[in-house]
Amino acid sequence: MNAFLRFPLPRRDRALPRILAAGLGLLLAGCTTFRRPPRKTSVESAQSVLKASLVSNFLVVETQGDKHGPCHFIIDTGSSTTLVTPDFAKRYGGRPRANQMPVRVLGSNGQVQLLNPIILKRLDLGSARFEGVQALVYDLADFSNHLGVQIDGVLGFPLFRETLLTLDYLHARVAITPHSVPMALPGVTIPFNNEQNTPLIPIQLGAESFIALVDTGSDAALSLNTVGLHPAFQFGPKPGTLVATLAGDRLRMAGRLVEPLIIGAYVVDNPIVDVTDELSSIGGGLLRNFTVTFDQKRNQVTFFRPSYDAIRSPPMRSTGLSFTKTAAYWRVAAVVAESASELLGVQAGDLCTRINDEPVSAWSFQRYMELIRSASRVTYTFINGNEEQQVTLPVFELVP
Repeated sequence: MNAFLRFPLPRRDRALPRILAAGLGLLLAGCTTFRRPPRKTSVESAQSVLKASLVSNFLVVETQGDKHGPCHFIIDTGSSTTLVTPDFAKRYGGRPRANQMPVRVLGSNGQVQLLNPIILKRLDLGSARFEGVQALVYDLADFSNHLGVQIDGVLGFPLFRETLLTLDYLHARVAITPHSVPMALPGVTIPFNNEQNTPLIPIQLGAESFIALVDTGSDAALSLNTVGLHPAFQFGPKPGTLVATLAGDRLRMAGRLVEPLIIGAYVVDNPIVDVTDELSSIGGGLLRNFTVTFDQKRNQVTFFRPSYDAIRSPPMRSTGLSFTKTAAYWRVAAVVAESASELLGVQAGDLCTRINDEPVSAWSFQRYMELIRSASRVTYTFINGNEEQQVTLPVFELVP
């Protein structure tokens, strides 16, 4: 996350398969039931097109909903299952079976969590209808608060097995098309491995090839496992902010590479990467440059953008602070070493109540990211007992 905002959801280190977008790092433990496609999939028109909003590199899809108002979903191709909130499950789920047991879910730290399974009677995405959808119930309140948008579910890759799924980042929309409708797709088509119910594709770093997960549920650009590769760094990798994981917090390592990243015929010059010890993946930070169509019948994905000109990753900017975000205050989770934040005495655990003299409740993650991208300095108000103190911090390029 370029703005380095940390939120109190467990985040995955394990990239295959993921359950939650910015979030969960969970793997179904010894259970394949919830990787199955819906019992029935139908699209009433030639194509179902849904409007979406690009929030923190996620495409947030809005559906019409019911008397309770519209519903919002994130489609996570890095996930092998679907998550829905308890409220959504109550409204659209069938009756739980008497012998229905919680599903064991494996976290990136090897520990098991238990989530309640549910069968959604139907899930409508525009004119596309999915019946008998198997899902797990998870409270997404913290995630919704983090994004500033009510998120009702995270839709996993197997849900769309019987359709063509197009995530159009360029025009902020999602299209669902029946396989029976012929389509001539422009761009570059790459085969993927779908054995784990998530798309793995070959890409290149300079002259070296490797496998990466196409992970629409990640807001990062490129997470790179350097094992077996020989990347040269133009800058870094440098310790940055904290990333929350199921195993606890870990220090983010980010840098800019010398070699170009090559996806089919598209080139990303000097990409910024997060160094990871898990599976390499490309996320929304890079996918936002494309329209991406997934065809699970043929196991292929097509990337398209209007130009073949090289893509340039913008600098990674920061004030040196990571936060745990709540409605009432933001707690400092970490301070970048030797930054102005550290030199001015900001410490982990400090409570921020205002940003640029506005209450933190007025700041969604998206708005905060935009501020960090454009501002030269940011003023934070911290509270200590009954006293408040303002600290103005410069915005600097953590990775130029």
